[in-house]
Amino acid sequence: MNIFRRKDTSTSSLSNSTSEAASVSSKSSTASTTTSKKGSKLIKCHTPFDKPVNPVKPPVFDLSEEEQKKYDEVLKHFQEHVKKDLPVNDQAGAAKHAVLDEEIAWLTKECFLRYLRASKWRLETAIKRIEETLIWRRTFGVVEIPQHTDPKIIITPELVEEENVTGKNLIVGYDNDNRPCLYLRNGYQNTSPSIKQVQHLVFMLERVIQFMPPGQDTLALLIDFKAAPAHMNLSSKFPSLSISKQVLNILQGHYPERLGKGLFTNIPWIGYTFFKVVGPFIDPYTRSKTIYDQPFENFVPKEQLDKEFNGNLDFEYIHDVYWKEMNVMAERKRENYVKNFHRLGAKVGLSEYDLRLIHNDDSQ
Repeated sequence: MNIFRRKDTSTSSLSNSTSEAASVSSKSSTASTTTSKKGSKLIKCHTPFDKPVNPVKPPVFDLSEEEQKKYDEVLKHFQEHVKKDLPVNDQAGAAKHAVLDEEIAWLTKECFLRYLRASKWRLETAIKRIEETLIWRRTFGVVEIPQHTDPKIIITPELVEEENVTGKNLIVGYDNDNRPCLYLRNGYQNTSPSIKQVQHLVFMLERVIQFMPPGQDTLALLIDFKAAPAHMNLSSKFPSLSISKQVLNILQGHYPERLGKGLFTNIPWIGYTFFKVVGPFIDPYTRSKTIYDQPFENFVPKEQLDKEFNGNLDFEYIHDVYWKEMNVMAERKRENYVKNFHRLGAKVGLSEYDLRLIHNDDSQ
């Protein structure tokens, strides 16, 4: 897998535990302890967390006889499908290229089940949507096809870094159900509406997926509309309708069933008007997972939650520290996933639980 490799960073696979441990990971040397006004000790933090607080659990695939039959048919279809060449993009008459290992590793058991559920268990619909996403990932630059993908569109840390210099998107901590938390801080917007904003969000989605521990395949999206400090002179405007629609289409079409919980806080009055405008473009199931103006502390352990939301972290975004460490950690997790993929036979339909486990034996 070539996607998301930093040109200036070297990483190695984790090798010192048999599974994602049920404890907060040790922090980098930037961590320290401070005391809040209330007298409680706060943990200074500049980087993501490596593991959730709560123990990880294997997934439970509780399928009916009919659901199992449909899953088996999807699996069989893609076992044959990956033997064929696929278009390198969605343009008419596009050249074709063999399916990459990276794409086979994406075609997991959980992936098939996500698309089946999102398609209300309509077999042909699920298959069609998966095939469309395979082509979209090539077209949008999520997957690089050698000698075909324009280097200018390959979604890398270097491509989107300027979008995150203010820390408007953050991966920090895990919620009570071990979902990695992706924060969108609308008040820290530092660029004008463009395709780069969409590429940046896709990059962060792919990154937060890499932070998922074994047994979890959804994320928590925490959206904070609070304005940035005045001295930063940043925009608090809502994204344009065209950008919002494009993002929603990508989320619903190519990341189905990935949203486990969506939390919104500090919503200004105009925000509710904005939600009414974009509401028709949000599918009912996704809308059912959103929660408005409830304390984040109800859903995220205080050990991994910032003091601004009544947590125990004193989180400070220092771009050069956070951006490098976040990408190093994600790359390490990606390398472990790839190693397990080859260890388990490099085939379609492997479980993401097995692909994310950490093994002591790193020599296989």
